[in-house]
Amino acid sequence: MDEKEKLISGYDPNGLSIDGNIFGLPFNPKTADLILLPVPWEVTVSYSAGTAQGPAHILAASTQVDLFQKDIKDAWKLGVAYANEPSDLSNQSNQYRALAEKYIDHLETDNGTYADTDDYLKNINEACCAMVQRIRHEAARQLNNGKLVGLVGGDHSTPLGLVQALAEQHGAFGILQIDAHMDLRRAYEGFDYSHASISYNFMKIPQVERLVQVGIRDFCEEEFKFAEKNSERIRVFYDDDVKNGIFDGESWNVITNRIINELPQKVYISFDVDGLNPDLCPNTGTPVPGGLKFSEATYLLTKLVKSGREIIGFDLCEVAPGANEWNGNVGARLLYKLCNLMGVANGKLDWSD
Repeated sequence: MDEKEKLISGYDPNGLSIDGNIFGLPFNPKTADLILLPVPWEVTVSYSAGTAQGPAHILAASTQVDLFQKDIKDAWKLGVAYANEPSDLSNQSNQYRALAEKYIDHLETDNGTYADTDDYLKNINEACCAMVQRIRHEAARQLNNGKLVGLVGGDHSTPLGLVQALAEQHGAFGILQIDAHMDLRRAYEGFDYSHASISYNFMKIPQVERLVQVGIRDFCEEEFKFAEKNSERIRVFYDDDVKNGIFDGESWNVITNRIINELPQKVYISFDVDGLNPDLCPNTGTPVPGGLKFSEATYLLTKLVKSGREIIGFDLCEVAPGANEWNGNVGARLLYKLCNLMGVANGKLDWSD
């Protein structure tokens, strides 16, 4: 009996959770099959702060998640573990977030000199680049160790390094992005690694053959035209078009089939929690009316896996704490579903009979 089997045999999934472990599970990064990389970073957030606390907030709320899943057999036995959250990254995020606020203040009020802001921008872009490369290195290390990898942000700039690492190990793949925003701005506010530019940066990766966006309802003309110009690689399911179809009698089943048919065999899931209705995530950085219900999102993700697609990785970003654990509870349950579905898609778990 190996170490993981010993942990499974000695753990009661119906009993008390283990404090400090994601979902209260008994696994550690050595014994887990799926490693979650927490990235407490929000340097370029342009509206409300707090998403850097998302990984810790989800971790704290995750022990309230019941481990039994009626559609997935022994889901908890996959083995999921948080990598250690790097405190120095959180400190750097706070430091460069303050610098970014000064820079944005200059843009909005014309305070300071251009020499000052050029220096600010250079330092911020270098720090964000270093974060991306750090995540890329850690993701590659885990992948080379045979682990499945997901990422928990932080703002939506954080998963770029993971996607770059996956691109080094896979041929062509697609990205399913659930989001209120297109995130196709080129260096928004001058930030090369802005949370509002993550999809634009995804498209620089040659292995990304298709980007399929769902829940989109807040975007600028530049992004709209960029998506139209690159329509062979980008397919957008605008939220109002989807809702109008439903109002006219089209089923979510039919719509999800159309979404999934746009994706290749290998898929990365990028889930910005503001893709959900803001009743579910009121404290996210940039909430927007509309969006998906929780059950609509999980139905789409479940059908994606049942279609036989291989899930090569995922991220969950922009969860932020509020006055209570509501945002963390929603984020933790969504994260558990993403983990389990990735386990099924990679042959680590089975559907229940």
